[in-house]
Amino acid sequence: MNPAWPSNFSSHRYQALTDGPRLIVTGAVHGNEVCGAIAIRRLMAELEQGARSLVRGMLTLVPVANPLAYRLGQRGGERNLNRNLAPQPSPQDYEDHVANWLCPLLAEHEALLDLHSFQSPGQPFVFLGPPDNTGTLEPFSHAAKEEALARCLGVSRAMDGWLSTYALGVERRQSAALGDARQRALNSDVRYGVGTTEYMRSQGGWALTLECGQHDDPAAPEVAYRAVVNTLAHLGMIRSPAPKPQTLQGLSLYEVVDKQHDADRFVRDWASFDPVRRGETIAVRADGKTLLAPEDSCIVFPSPGAPPGQEWFYLARPSARW
Repeated sequence: MNPAWPSNFSSHRYQALTDGPRLIVTGAVHGNEVCGAIAIRRLMAELEQGARSLVRGMLTLVPVANPLAYRLGQRGGERNLNRNLAPQPSPQDYEDHVANWLCPLLAEHEALLDLHSFQSPGQPFVFLGPPDNTGTLEPFSHAAKEEALARCLGVSRAMDGWLSTYALGVERRQSAALGDARQRALNSDVRYGVGTTEYMRSQGGWALTLECGQHDDPAAPEVAYRAVVNTLAHLGMIRSPAPKPQTLQGLSLYEVVDKQHDADRFVRDWASFDPVRRGETIAVRADGKTLLAPEDSCIVFPSPGAPPGQEWFYLARPSARW
């Protein structure tokens, strides 16, 4: 055990006198995404001071899911916790130990709201799982529950297609051999796209990832807090009027592009959801090769500082799902 690691994990459970939904809310899965921790601690103070009361069900709050990354103020402690998330019989890094604590905790619940933020400018949005299906990649049967809650969080944009798009990236990375030995091993694992919400669905639950805005946006903690309160009201877990469902702009991820060299560069400062036209230049590789938009799309999660072998940007197209 590394003596530099935090010595414990922390969660806070509230149980109402009346049975109801079992909800878990997580923050700081990535240590530099602090809006969730701020929002969750605000709600904890209200519950403990009696300003809010849980009237139905069980609520578990995890302000900081990755204490080492949070302490360091960076995305991961030793790797990205939100990839290849599963219990590990032989932990190899700090995030494996987090997974051995967090995964059983997730499995005790039926619903998860995971609070995140992102690097480049952009508006908040919610990530959903796939439509109901019986396929092999991510079979699922609770899409209606996710869609209903997504409309009540207070954001206007929703996206799906994460795991299927990530699987394309994994297939390419298996032959690229970029990164250190540990990263190469993870990149070759078809489960590497599995994070908190995907693990939750694999255990029979349902889950949403809320991207609350840019990391340093002072509005992001309020977006996170309002979403948690709206979730509790939507599920009937607090005495508050149910939020009015909103119309969502629907998008589906369909492509992920990895950085291959430190000298790879974007042609301009992209923000999430910036539109690109078919044939428009998005970036230039270190060898001079230009990367063109394959169709009319929008940029998602552009990451200029991504290390080689990691996701550099995603592309999404409009979806009629919502």
